Amino acid sequence: MNIDLKALELFCTVARELSITLAAQRLGRAPSNVTTRIQQLESELGVSLFLRKNKRLHLSPEGEQFLVYAQKILSVSEEARQILHPDKPGGSLRIGAMESTAASRLPEALASYHRKWPEVALSVTTGPSAPMLEAVQARSVDCAFIAPAVGTEGKENSELSSMGLVGQPVFREELMLVLPEAHPPITSAADVAVGSLATFRPGCTYRSIAEEWFRKGGVNPSSIPNIQEVGSYHGMIACVCAGTSACVIPKSVIELLHEPVGIQQIPLKTIDTWLVWRENYDTPALRELISILSGAHATQGR
Repeated sequence: MNIDLKALELFCTVARELSITLAAQRLGRAPSNVTTRIQQLESELGVSLFLRKNKRLHLSPEGEQFLVYAQKILSVSEEARQILHPDKPGGSLRIGAMESTAASRLPEALASYHRKWPEVALSVTTGPSAPMLEAVQARSVDCAFIAPAVGTEGKENSELSSMGLVGQPVFREELMLVLPEAHPPITSAADVAVGSLATFRPGCTYRSIAEEWFRKGGVNPSSIPNIQEVGSYHGMIACVCAGTSACVIPKSVIELLHEPVGIQQIPLKTIDTWLVWRENYDTPALRELISILSGAHATQGR
């Protein structure tokens, strides 16, 4: 069996899009060509990598297993190509990021990066901190912007090392408790009188911070709002403006909304955003990103 890298790239693209048509568009190939290459790969492996259910494409159990190894092989191959040219960023850099960081911090930094090194193919994937850490470990992304888990403050380096990762703080965020405009003044979590906490799915550090604040400050368990999971910060703000929810959002994200009406903001906590990557992963493309971020971090005035 001899599987080339192009076949692995094609497979990973189809696995990401879960659509032959979309994968073909992304790859600049005819859909029939993509279908044929997938069938050839399945024949070589002796398994079905994809299943069709209700006219939709899904990874088979074997396809899910193979995807992990295909991503690792492609990642190592790309890293090896870049290491051969240590003085000039090139190739690709796959970046994971929290939604807040992608919205408020990365546009300027990545625009600066692209102006200086347009030949580097930058890509950004967003998600909560915990899944982003897993993505770095699995080589699905090369680096990620995350908020350290609750309880790890001051121990971030040792926590990362136990996961085979390294990192450094790059931004400082002021987290704000956002309440409806007409909500009475509060002095503790026990004073919050809303029905729900609007937040992202589990794995979001900001969600954990909010839950811990309510647990520690509430007089009794009934003072902790129900969780309402939403998919965006705009959705969180809408829930708050409706008068039924509270949420925790970085001040930098609120500032992007241009003085939103219908809310009040209360400082809750200051927390660092870290850039993390795998131990011994040291490509020119990553080094350039760290250099640009170091300048931004200094400008932020920590």
